[in-house]
Amino acid sequence: MSEVFELGFGRTKHEIALDQLPVQGDLPAWLDGTLVRNGPGTFQVGEERYRHWFDGLAMLHKFSFHEGRVSYANKFLDCSAYRQAEETGRISYSEFATDPSRSIFGRVTSLFFPKISDSAKVSVAKIAGRFMALTEAPIQVVFDPQTLASVGVFNYEDRLFGQTTTVHPQFDLERGEVYNLVTRYNAISHYRIYRVRHSGRPELVGSLPVRQPAYLHSFGMTQNYFILAEFPFVVNPINLLLWLKPYIQNFHWRPEKGTPFWIISRKTGQVVGRFESDPFFAFHHVNAFEKSDELFIDIVAYPDAGILDAFYLDQLKNPASELPFGILRRYRIPLKGKSATYQVLSDQCMELPRFDDQGYNTNENYHYVYASSIRPEQRAGFYNQIIKVDVQTGQSWDWCEENCYPGEPVFVGSPDRTSEDEGLILSVVLDAGRAISFLLALDAHSFTERARAELPHPVLFGYHGAYFEGV
Repeated sequence: MSEVFELGFGRTKHEIALDQLPVQGDLPAWLDGTLVRNGPGTFQVGEERYRHWFDGLAMLHKFSFHEGRVSYANKFLDCSAYRQAEETGRISYSEFATDPSRSIFGRVTSLFFPKISDSAKVSVAKIAGRFMALTEAPIQVVFDPQTLASVGVFNYEDRLFGQTTTVHPQFDLERGEVYNLVTRYNAISHYRIYRVRHSGRPELVGSLPVRQPAYLHSFGMTQNYFILAEFPFVVNPINLLLWLKPYIQNFHWRPEKGTPFWIISRKTGQVVGRFESDPFFAFHHVNAFEKSDELFIDIVAYPDAGILDAFYLDQLKNPASELPFGILRRYRIPLKGKSATYQVLSDQCMELPRFDDQGYNTNENYHYVYASSIRPEQRAGFYNQIIKVDVQTGQSWDWCEENCYPGEPVFVGSPDRTSEDEGLILSVVLDAGRAISFLLALDAHSFTERARAELPHPVLFGYHGAYFEGV
């Protein structure tokens, strides 16, 4: 694992632009667009290292497709956190689990003049016509998809300090609306849901007061409701406002609180109900839908928040370390009841889940979830396979290759498809044996390799990306 660790959690040496990557196999003529991936470009600044997989300085990767050819470019996200790190050779901004080294005077100063990181490293999305690099910190960075240059910022609220947001906005393509959840920390904190329409101006839809806010990485949405799974990994907001520890170290696991589901009306913004469930933790909602007076929420669940500790770099460096398995559950919430129950849809390890959200978001008829996974016979190390699961039958498919570590699988549907899984799966794979990465294209139906495009260097382990048609 030490060799894999240095390749996947090290530093990117060069920003490059290549007009054409060597392609093995063939890509369909209809694939005409751009895949943009986001994630850390380095885990080290000068002699200082970040502490957690969710730290690091943001880097965008662009794979563009046209007539079977693939071009590539990568670029550090031009932001204050990156520029100051380059100028000083030191970590200068607080991140998820790493604070910069500060004198006592510097710590006091930070209470009154906090520096909000704009290293938007987690995901990408197109919102109100603008391409954005997304982060849980309040500053989202707008970039040019052709050059990857930063061209502005986007905020849901004006007062930046004391708020976080999720990196997984919900899209209503039919109405041309985007929704996201902001947690505002104060003596009485609030979960606040915003809507963004074509104007690009955030509109407050609803607000829910809370005394001990939970760490929320995503949320759910159906045709008529928002769904907040409030995991018992919570914080005293005063601790965050004082900022004496890195962000995530202020949160604590409180299983006695359970994991209530808050249901909020999309039409009125009012709370419809609070539904109890046993404690669990999750990063990612997958999909949600309605049947009569019941809601169903598919989510990759863990028994507790230990997965966050497992992502510390000193843990990942241990060749014997094993990541906890995320398991796909379907929660059922009767709106006329008081509690939620669940069934396990697949017992395979799943993380970074994706599905055909363009065609099947909030649709009860959807079948397929794609995810990064861990081979049962090779538990130690990092995510080493990708899988496809039929949530209605439980059938599964997998792709793996020795010494290879695939990232999030992004589904791209063929334009004239007649079935849900007619298209491609795109994943950036680290080939530890050759110390390079390649873009893998799988046939989504058969889950067999169709093509790969090799890069001349390794790409660090990242998080999320998106495919943009015609860009």
